[in-house]
Amino acid sequence: MTDIKITGELEKFSYSLGMSIAGNLIKSGVNTISPERFLQGITDTFGGEMPKIMPAEANRILEEFITKASKGQSNENLEKGLQFLSENKKKEGVTELPSGLQYKILKEGFGDLPAFTDEVKCHYHGTLIDGTVFDSSVERGQPAVFPVNGVIQGWVEALQLMSAGSKWRLFIPPQLGYGEQGAGGIIGPNTTLVFDVELLEIV
Repeated sequence: MTDIKITGELEKFSYSLGMSIAGNLIKSGVNTISPERFLQGITDTFGGEMPKIMPAEANRILEEFITKASKGQSNENLEKGLQFLSENKKKEGVTELPSGLQYKILKEGFGDLPAFTDEVKCHYHGTLIDGTVFDSSVERGQPAVFPVNGVIQGWVEALQLMSAGSKWRLFIPPQLGYGEQGAGGIIGPNTTLVFDVELLEIV
């Protein structure tokens, strides 16, 4: 690809806008488009030309396409997650609870168990099943403090079983995480999550 220099306020704004639109589309589950037709739609609209597709029809097409793309991603994530969890529960040291939550104890703790209404201080490192990091207090170098009942269901269940000072690896199925909605960014719909959680103290 030719290295195009982007200079001037309008050019920089235009490029940045393109990046923003593309990023939002990807988050919505749209991973490919026709750049030529996309540009034509922009050119016709800014130029005041008669649209090739009327606005009402265009809105319907957008809604149907994005819904279909999102559902496809959701089904793919769910299938991959179920396969992962099915294999994972067979591994040494992994326990599966009736809810579907799986965990592995990395370090035993000897403190108290937090209650549902307690606040806790934790270090955590969250990844997708392929190892992609999406959030990590460890990388930020700053533990997080939050109420036990203020996090995703998989955490709520696990924290009440963890002694202060312990470190567990949690394998969280979608229904105990962010479900069909996902959480934006790289946590898509029906995504299985993996967390290393160290319960530092009950505050």
